[in-house]
Amino acid sequence: MSFGQANAKWRRGALALALGVALTSCAPGTFQIGSRTLGWGDPAGNVGGGNTGGGMLAPVPMQQSGGEVFGRGPVPVALLLPLSGDQSLAAVGTSLANASKLAVAFIEANPNIAENITITLRDTGDSPAGAINAANAAVAGGAKLILGPLRGDQVAAVANVARGAGVPLIGFSNNPNTAGQGVYLLSVLPDMEMKRAIIYVKAQGRRGLAGAFPATPYGEALATAFRQQATVAGFGPPAVYTFSGPGEAAQIVAQAKQQIDRGMIDTFFIPERASAPAFAAALASAGVTGDAVQIVGSADWAGDATINSTPGLVGAIYPAVDEAGFNAIVGDYQAKFGSRPHPLATIAYTATILANVNTLSMANPPYNPGLLTGASGFNGRDGAFRFLGNGRAEYALAVKKVGAGGAATVDGAKL
Repeated sequence: MSFGQANAKWRRGALALALGVALTSCAPGTFQIGSRTLGWGDPAGNVGGGNTGGGMLAPVPMQQSGGEVFGRGPVPVALLLPLSGDQSLAAVGTSLANASKLAVAFIEANPNIAENITITLRDTGDSPAGAINAANAAVAGGAKLILGPLRGDQVAAVANVARGAGVPLIGFSNNPNTAGQGVYLLSVLPDMEMKRAIIYVKAQGRRGLAGAFPATPYGEALATAFRQQATVAGFGPPAVYTFSGPGEAAQIVAQAKQQIDRGMIDTFFIPERASAPAFAAALASAGVTGDAVQIVGSADWAGDATINSTPGLVGAIYPAVDEAGFNAIVGDYQAKFGSRPHPLATIAYTATILANVNTLSMANPPYNPGLLTGASGFNGRDGAFRFLGNGRAEYALAVKKVGAGGAATVDGAKL
């Protein structure tokens, strides 16, 4: 199943999504998603550690009892985003809201696409309680579908409201544990990244896997996916190392060195972007070459200047979505809102077009599980994807290799 006649204009994927179990506040002007710090208005003018540039975007306070309305279709849809509270999080929520408006404008401007939905934007604030209030207002307002929220704890809280009302929810969290019956996650999840990378290295003849993961909930989710996907692919039990900081890289490499020398480890997964250069340096210092051990990163690596300029990471690979879809909306977004979109904005754009699809929105009942989980899936701004029966999404990911001039695709996007 596709987005119908909209596909021809934007079926390619777009966003180097960072994995994360939940969004949490960190330094002023930033927030944390998994291992990755994202923010607005840093001195270098970068967003998300160098992926895209952007200026400070002011959050827009909203009333829980009301909400901005856009679209002219008969099917009511609620969009739940953080628009107040923590300023960094609210700035991201505002960018996602703007991306949804841009998608509605695309629908309205295209005579070949029916206008099926009207969206009510509701503020969740930065707490689960705020998300519950927004969800209750959405249900009371007759919403047939809820899009969002953004944070994992808010998705979990809203899920109970949505299920109780029989309203499907498409959340934006990267925490796979929040998915389930009637709750779908429109995000690149750890399982899909690990599956894509492990299948690729197996096809390259690699036989022994190891991975180093941060001692955080994000790291635990990645390590679990790593073990599971290694088993599914037919590998023996992988070596799994846990660390508290990059300073432990040399110690972990020393522990793995004997197995590396014996040929039992020929592939090393280092998904956390911040610690990858330290591990590369430790491997080089131990005399481990890229021919002996293939380094594998994560989608979090995409577009990072430090990753691309670290000599020890030349030849490393990582799974990623294509940036083309994100790049395709940047011009229109800047023209309409005066700044660049946040890298996560493609999720809200995709969700809005998905909600408008004729076969979903005009079905009886609308957005029923049999249609949402069709095996053929959909095409969105982050590439081809499909929802599984457990509510998790599978994305078509490419494999990229770090080179002296940056990263290049070595294997095209595949589910």
